[in-house]
Amino acid sequence: MIVHLIDGTYELFRHFYGIRRARKTDPPFGAVAGVLHTVVQMLEGGATHIGVATDHVIESFRNDLWPEYKTGEGIEPVLHAQFLPLEEALAAMGVAVWPMIELEADDALASAAHIAAHDERVQKVCIWTPDKDLAQCVVGERVVQVDRRSGLIRDANGVRAKYGVAPPCIPDYLALVGDAADGYPGIAGCGPKTAARLINRYGRLEDFPFEILNDNVASALLFKKLATLRIDAPLFSDVEQLRWRGATASFASVAEKVGDARLATRVLDLENQLSEKSSAK
Repeated sequence: MIVHLIDGTYELFRHFYGIRRARKTDPPFGAVAGVLHTVVQMLEGGATHIGVATDHVIESFRNDLWPEYKTGEGIEPVLHAQFLPLEEALAAMGVAVWPMIELEADDALASAAHIAAHDERVQKVCIWTPDKDLAQCVVGERVVQVDRRSGLIRDANGVRAKYGVAPPCIPDYLALVGDAADGYPGIAGCGPKTAARLINRYGRLEDFPFEILNDNVASALLFKKLATLRIDAPLFSDVEQLRWRGATASFASVAEKVGDARLATRVLDLENQLSEKSSAK
């Protein structure tokens, strides 16, 4: 089986701003409908095991470590108002959804990938997000990162080609170059090429000679902690819990609420296909 792990927060943002560019309007649940259609499209394409991680709140334990870490400030109210409806809609669709509070959606994706990759029944784990943080979760060709925008699939070689370092070194890399989206600056004078060169020469930040970072050692290690994703979130105990078995009885009303009746029709067609396959066995 192939396990598909989706960054629900990223997808919500993607659809929200995609709609705004196309229509110059903000339908109340337009982004929610867009994410649901994306998931349905994956099911129609043959996906059987899907999990979606969301940021129920933007803040996490990292805000206690670094006060300037990203917060929900600045998110447009009409977009923010679709976070909870998305989680409820996914659950009604029968899709495994993990709304994160103390941890981030990225931590949920990392944890889910870790759990799934250790199951011998799983052939491949696909993490659907372009977020560079998730590159640290890539393992050979078994756990890959899928960038929906470009259509690229990055395995371990792809991560090294893009960032210049192996997947396990991504937290070290981000600690040096910084991550503006997450709100930490990195180390002055360490651009991508310099960071990759230092990591490939010395390895982990903890193994750098002191004179390389000097007074920046503490800051670099803190930023590495911010960049390191957690893999211990207790999301599921059996990968079969991610198998899609159909929507709940409430999904038709959910599709009506988000203003897109086509969703109910497409999901019903998928349920009929599941029923036919089950009967044929």
